[in-house]
Amino acid sequence: MEEVDALFSGYQTVVADGDVSRSGLARETVREIDAVLFDYGGVLTGPVKHSIAGWLAADAIEPESFSRTLRTWLSRDAEDGTPVHRLETGELTVADFEALLAAELRTTDGNAVAPNGILRRLFAGMQPDPAMFALAEELRATGLKVGLLSNSWGNTYPRARIDALLDPVVISGEVGLRKPHAAIYELALDRIGVPADRVLFIDDAEPNVLGARKVGLRALLHIDHPSTRSALTELVPDLNPHPTGVPA
Repeated sequence: MEEVDALFSGYQTVVADGDVSRSGLARETVREIDAVLFDYGGVLTGPVKHSIAGWLAADAIEPESFSRTLRTWLSRDAEDGTPVHRLETGELTVADFEALLAAELRTTDGNAVAPNGILRRLFAGMQPDPAMFALAEELRATGLKVGLLSNSWGNTYPRARIDALLDPVVISGEVGLRKPHAAIYELALDRIGVPADRVLFIDDAEPNVLGARKVGLRALLHIDHPSTRSALTELVPDLNPHPTGVPA
């Protein structure tokens, strides 16, 4: 499962030069920001790896068959156009993706995997994180713009809740673009109406963080709510670092 966790989270490591580290961010706290763009899965929700682990166990999927497939389709070295990439941009339907994924998987007893509903089950344990939604609400209350920039695997978003809180809402499958390509960040910047260097992008996948920085966005690698809130308090003086009644 450790390899699965690393692959799906986009290798949540900090690059050697500190470009996406919290220490690197803190050194620049004299600068203010006017907007925050959040990723969804793994940032505004609990860790995706927990949902994956539950699915692997419930469906008796052989973990190596899943990690091997992710390594081929999602690793940093994967060429553009893998099934994951085409799913994220909406070029591939959920049903077609599930058929391709099922063909690569095996159960722990060596049987083939039925494709129907794989993604629904894979994401079934991915629930909104109340603390992170509260953080987004607090940021908006300070006067910042808050938006969403998310790569979708055809999964369902709590749209009523998101649309009421976040603007813009940029989802890869709806716009035909995907992170970490520059075009989707540029689209989000155009919609939020704030210069890149005044926007903080928060994502749990390092390639997406680095992609954001390449187009001039400030970017933070999300690990958990307390560390992300702590980093934000360096940039947003009005943000309470220890609010009462907010889950840790």
